Amino acid sequence: MPDDSFDNSPKNRADRNRERAVPSGRIARFGTFGRLVGGVAGGMAAEGARRLTSGEPINPRDLILTPGNVKRMTDRLSHLRGAAMKMGQMISMDAGDFLPPELSEILARLRDQANFMPTKQLDSVLKAEWGNDWRRQFKWFNPRPIAAASIGQVHKAMTRDGEELAIKVQYPGIAKSIDSDVDNVMTLLKVAGFAPPELEIDKLLAVAKKQLHEEADYRREGEQMELYRRTLEGEEGFVVPRLHEGLTRGSILAMSFEDGVSIERLDEEAPERRDEVMTRLMKLVARELFDFGIMQTDPNFANYRFRRDTGEIVLLDFGACRPVDPTVANGYRNMLKAGLAGDRDEVIKATIESGFMMPIVYEKHPERVGRMVDIVIGEMREDKPFDFGDRAFVPLLRDEGWEIAQDKDTWAFPPIETLFVQRKVSGTALLGARLKAQVNVRKIVEEVLGSTEPFPVPA
Repeated sequence: MPDDSFDNSPKNRADRNRERAVPSGRIARFGTFGRLVGGVAGGMAAEGARRLTSGEPINPRDLILTPGNVKRMTDRLSHLRGAAMKMGQMISMDAGDFLPPELSEILARLRDQANFMPTKQLDSVLKAEWGNDWRRQFKWFNPRPIAAASIGQVHKAMTRDGEELAIKVQYPGIAKSIDSDVDNVMTLLKVAGFAPPELEIDKLLAVAKKQLHEEADYRREGEQMELYRRTLEGEEGFVVPRLHEGLTRGSILAMSFEDGVSIERLDEEAPERRDEVMTRLMKLVARELFDFGIMQTDPNFANYRFRRDTGEIVLLDFGACRPVDPTVANGYRNMLKAGLAGDRDEVIKATIESGFMMPIVYEKHPERVGRMVDIVIGEMREDKPFDFGDRAFVPLLRDEGWEIAQDKDTWAFPPIETLFVQRKVSGTALLGARLKAQVNVRKIVEEVLGSTEPFPVPA
């Protein structure tokens, strides 16, 4: 059995530096949040004193986002893992282009910083789920994880009958701490001024908690993975792991090990291959929305792997897989059809009718809304490859949106189900930008819309 517990190589010593026990009890996690708040407050006081003595102006946000506080927040949230770290990753993926650069830095570090459980803590989790003699089920089980994320870490193993598996093990206490973690992170964001009190976010927080509870249920994820695998059965170019039901538990997900390199390694490939793979992913998103009726709504880059020899894309992590609301799918359909026709008025009408935009936004800011719609229509109607690496239009949309956002009368969240879909769409586009891919988006949209029908909407 591969076991590098006593390996003293430089690589293994570096790995051990990333070992950090997960605070699993409510008191321990609350204490970590308390130390974070205390450290941030101390950093604010020190920075405030420095600015006073030097005659510099004092802005509360500037006091919070000092380099020292950025490091404190990143370190503590990555130590907690769970919902605290997951929320940071989600916000970073969803709003990276629109956040202050200092906050973006914190959240980007959370995407990349991955500590893992010490071997002793891992063993206690496996004993609790599989029993004290759990090792008898395997020829070998590597205690060094091959991946570590916000809710769990993944290990490679081989069963007695020679099946190579990936075993995802959930960090202890994560599921029970979701509600309090979400509340604590939002309190921290409010203190930092990133969650204005004028914006009612109770509904959003309730949905965030519900989704995180679903992602922490590994039996549910296994079922969703199998559903997705059956949906893609026969589709060339995609690989979905196969569930190992016998070893799967509520906090352990066992599946076939599917090899591949990080999807971001595609930037080492020829432009033609990057474009082909990105075209396949964009078409997959369109089919999820308009054909399958189910969507994996977490576009984290780590959820994709790439096989250089075959060009296949390995799809991972189905905790955020969910049915697509028919009303949302049909709303997107109407907006896209109007956009392809170049009909600005119909795009705005469909956007309002679907709940993507509140009527008051257009009533108070018709010129700005019109300019934003014109930008999007202009980009999507081009019957040629869209260059995701050229994001010159993003600042234009951001500037118009920022001006509208200054009007508190327009502050409202769109339907929650819309946010899940938009997260996947925008996250996939972000991957396209990272790879500097060029994709004929219009051709994909026309093809998928032309081969599908609107979903029936329950009365």
